[in-house]
Amino acid sequence: MTTITVIRGDGIGPEIMDATLLVLDAMRLGLQYEFADAGMVALEKHGELLPAATMDSIRRNRIALKSPLTTPVGGGISSINVEL
Repeated sequence: MTTITVIRGDGIGPEIMDATLLVLDAMRLGLQYEFADAGMVALEKHGELLPAATMDSIRRNRIALKSPLTTPVGGGISSINVEL
């Protein structure tokens, strides 16, 4: 079994990810999912946009699937998408 890191995302991201995971499951690829936070959800839950635990999960699994992420505008914050 292959485990992939799944980042549900912000805005419509969770809806997109739900549909994506339904398709992957229907294909019976034998995937397991390890969910991780990034973006505004991570900021609210963990106080940072891209927690170390999320990066650790990606490094461990060597693959990630993500939905759209929001990076706050201003304040010198770099894009989460670019960092990933």
